[in-house]
Amino acid sequence: MEFENKVIDEAIQGTAIELTNQGGDGKKKLYLESYGCQMNFSDSEVVASILAQDGYETTRNMDEADVILLNTCSIRENAEQRVRNRLTEFKIKKENNPELVVGILGCMAERLKKNLLEEEKLVDLVAGPDAYRDLPNLIEEVGTGQKAVNVLLSRDETYADISPVRLDQGGIAAFVTIMRGCDNMCSFCVVPFTRGRERSRDPHTIVQECQDLFARGYREVTLLGQNVDSYRWNLSSKGEVKNPEEETTNFAQLMEMVALVSPELRVRFSTSHPKDMTDDVLEVMAKYENICPYIHLPVQSGNTDVLYRMNRGYSREWYLERIDAIKRIVPDCAISTDVITGFCGETEAEHEDTLSLMDIVEYDFAYMFKYSERPKTLAERRFDDDVPEEVKGRRLNEIIDKQLAHSLKSNKKQIGTIQKVLIEGPSKRSEEHLCGRTGRNSMVVFPKGTYQKAQYVMVRIDDCTSATLMGEVVSVC
Repeated sequence: MEFENKVIDEAIQGTAIELTNQGGDGKKKLYLESYGCQMNFSDSEVVASILAQDGYETTRNMDEADVILLNTCSIRENAEQRVRNRLTEFKIKKENNPELVVGILGCMAERLKKNLLEEEKLVDLVAGPDAYRDLPNLIEEVGTGQKAVNVLLSRDETYADISPVRLDQGGIAAFVTIMRGCDNMCSFCVVPFTRGRERSRDPHTIVQECQDLFARGYREVTLLGQNVDSYRWNLSSKGEVKNPEEETTNFAQLMEMVALVSPELRVRFSTSHPKDMTDDVLEVMAKYENICPYIHLPVQSGNTDVLYRMNRGYSREWYLERIDAIKRIVPDCAISTDVITGFCGETEAEHEDTLSLMDIVEYDFAYMFKYSERPKTLAERRFDDDVPEEVKGRRLNEIIDKQLAHSLKSNKKQIGTIQKVLIEGPSKRSEEHLCGRTGRNSMVVFPKGTYQKAQYVMVRIDDCTSATLMGEVVSVC
């Protein structure tokens, strides 16, 4: 992701990502918007595939849509508010077009189904993350004048047999979901309640999807999971083999399988959990040049007592040991993180521990937030949200300022080096420049010349901001 004046995850903050593709002349049109994390982006592609089989074509023009679906996020309160505002806009459209079907998918769907359907009357259908196969039936039910709901969570749904419709046709980077749900019970998080228990996907279907993507011109895949380090596929659990020790695929093995698809296919992954990251993952990263030297390792807090209240399952010391392992085994690895400030009971000294940990690690970039209490979480039941908002805001600004300094320092270290860049397309700020990313996930901008999207080029880095590297192409790979 690109950072400029703020190092902040704008998607989790609630920015809408239009995931739609220009439809043809079909009779049924689908308009999709996604809010939140990369998992929602990936899920929207699954939804598009399921509805394509039912005769729907995606469209960029909501005015011609027969069905409008919002794939939602409940991680932050302001994300939910943005979705409510958007649904209010669609309600006005529906007054002019009573046949229009408006639905909500994802994490908000499960949590707020009654409010959105009955009390506020903002939607016609609600489908949770494990109910997307049922969407054609739900839409048909709405057509009979009923409100349609399916928010049942599954213990085995992975959508492994569905080939997602790539909503960014002509793209070069794709998300590949390797697992769903989460078994961690971080006290601030709603994911276990909205996405259900953790289950992994058959590794052979993952490799096949990556092979198909490479054959279609994609040159980068990101393996997605709430906690990729706990990925585990055991055929014995499916009744297919007798020796589970020999037939278990863990995340390190899966990543190696994907890396072997082609040396020209970059491999990334998100998100790792500090308590589960093992050295074998790092050793596989070091072994393959096409596995990007970049790890997102959320810390949330630099204080052990706060981590205990967050139910994170590790201490400050454990986390720093994992950082040391990364720097030892993958020396040039970029590291990013998540930080929550103002969690329940956080003292000034505990906040200072987070700042000091940031100085030790010197993250390349970070996603930073004030704590926002979410309904039904363990934190809501166990703790008081007792840090005043003005204190949260001041602490967040201190964290942001520190991270901006670290990001600038990290980028300055790249000046004078030559970096391999995968071209993503035109720069957003200049038609005369292209942009792309290094393996370390740094955005690079350079004169467009005659270079093309999806090419690998070697770029000499000449200048930088805290968010972006600038340079000149010196050769084509």
